[in-house]
Amino acid sequence: MEIILQTCVNALVASAFFALMAVGLVLIFGVMGIINFAHGELYMVGAYLVWYFYASLRWPFLVAVLAAFLIVTVIGLLMERTLFRPMRDNPLGGLINSIGLLFILQVLAVQVGGVGLMKNVPPAYRGSLELLPGVAIGNQRLVALVIAAALLVCIWYFLTRTKVGWALRAVAQDRDAAALQGINIDRISMLAMGLGAGMAGMAGALIAPLTRVEPYMGHGVIITAFIVTIVGGIGSLSGAVLAAVLYAFFHTFVTTYWNGTIATMLGLLIMLVVLIVKPTGIMGTRVSE
Repeated sequence: MEIILQTCVNALVASAFFALMAVGLVLIFGVMGIINFAHGELYMVGAYLVWYFYASLRWPFLVAVLAAFLIVTVIGLLMERTLFRPMRDNPLGGLINSIGLLFILQVLAVQVGGVGLMKNVPPAYRGSLELLPGVAIGNQRLVALVIAAALLVCIWYFLTRTKVGWALRAVAQDRDAAALQGINIDRISMLAMGLGAGMAGMAGALIAPLTRVEPYMGHGVIITAFIVTIVGGIGSLSGAVLAAVLYAFFHTFVTTYWNGTIATMLGLLIMLVVLIVKPTGIMGTRVSE
């Protein structure tokens, strides 16, 4: 019983990271219509920035995390302006640009950290909080969970309670109709790309002390993000969060009792089944042309 409860706690923490990655990916695709294959590398950049600012320069951990979030957000803004905006009417071109950026960021990470060399990011918050006898959550994980949940709540409030958030959702639903209402498509696209990139960077920054920081750490993460996004429903933020929680529990339990490779393979199988049974995903809606 203790193992099951501890696995549930671990899954809850994992769901926060999955949700950050998936919601960022959904924002970018929903507004811009582009699949950003470099999303996992933005996650990797966030982790490397925390290693540099916190582990190397000895900045306070939370300051390093905030700096990583802001820097990756700026990278996202530059991506939108230089790579994706010129390809607005050519989704395939935007996809190819994101793949090119993926390799560029990986090469830069290799130049900085070397091949096969992992960066050590010591935990900023040691110790653990005992929830029940035999069930505990590490303080570092608890801090990451609280920050990730707070960011997701802020994004939800921004999208549902502010005029700019309404404009972003309007563009995601119908770009042409939104433009006719006077919404600046360029600014909204830049905002979506910045927020989506920043959330990926935040996920990488928060998980840096909990995982291996290396140039190819974004590979597995982008697969997870796509599984969660497709299962939840492409374009559905609430679906992405729900799917993140469900997939985190599934993946964590399978990894605990078998191994991570089987968990990922079964996750891909679930994605294929969802595409066959309900192509729009759990909470996605079919759009008629």
